[in-house]
Amino acid sequence: MTVPQPRPAPPTVDATTLRLGYGTNGFANHRLDDALAVIADLGYDGVALTLDHDHLDPFAPGLTRRVAAVGRRLNALGLAVVIETGARYLLDPWHKHAPTFLHDDPTRRIEFLRRAVRIGADLGAEAVSFWAGVRPEAVSPQCAWDRLVAGCATVVDAADSAGVTLGFEPEPGMLVQDIADWRRLHVALGGPARFGITLDIGHCRCLEPWPVPQCVAEVAGHLVNVQIDDMRRGVHEHLEFGVGEIDFPPVLAALAEAGYRGLVAVELPRDSHAAPAVAARSIEFLRGAAATAAARPRTTEDKVPPGALCSASTDATATVRYSDSDRRVG
Repeated sequence: MTVPQPRPAPPTVDATTLRLGYGTNGFANHRLDDALAVIADLGYDGVALTLDHDHLDPFAPGLTRRVAAVGRRLNALGLAVVIETGARYLLDPWHKHAPTFLHDDPTRRIEFLRRAVRIGADLGAEAVSFWAGVRPEAVSPQCAWDRLVAGCATVVDAADSAGVTLGFEPEPGMLVQDIADWRRLHVALGGPARFGITLDIGHCRCLEPWPVPQCVAEVAGHLVNVQIDDMRRGVHEHLEFGVGEIDFPPVLAALAEAGYRGLVAVELPRDSHAAPAVAARSIEFLRGAAATAAARPRTTEDKVPPGALCSASTDATATVRYSDSDRRVG
């Protein structure tokens, strides 16, 4: 008689294994070398590096030399890196985030993203993150969509050639603002392997139709980059942890269950005036939330399968408003 063998226990969810990072857009008043040192000294595993005027300007002279120097600095500090491209006035000193793929002449944006891909390849970045942009009023929705698909296809080609993973971020107020929009874009591009998703945890609370942990489950197979911050329903304002409405232990548990091993980078772009203190509080908070997640077993009710819409939720898709600091996104 064959004795049935016990089924192996599922792997223990331990959110403390998540790798934490911090965004340099939250250190805008620091020299890049100094920002990296503070981030490393606080115990972060990596950095989300926004290419900008004072933080590795991709259009300034001596780019190859400067990228090599940043690479050495990252290696010396033991920091992993993702590349972020949300600089506000890098391309146009008069117009925030302009031009995007959606403008009549997106040349500057496309060149910026090509350079970002090359920098990402040279630095061994885990992902290069970018977004759609806000549709100009004079551009029809269909024209804007066609321009977006064409522009993304160009960047995908560059990423394929360089061996770089792309993380496309849904951003409230932009042409692609939620997970459903990202899925539509992914299909329109033919489902390229290197075209993943950047998920901002705060944005999930702001406008997605599901609880935040389920948002993680919905995109688990395509998740290549995570930004984390607190937020309130219907308000696009990046908040310090504990100020908004997100319960973080279940979110971190969901990331661990999804098998995500990329950086989970704090995204607080409006807090540069107090960057060291905010970064210190943030890592302390996230470590505490991770320990709570690891110690708190999730019940079957907590684990909503991907694709299961929360039709009964009172948090159906929100109408988003912007704080004064975050008006017109980012």
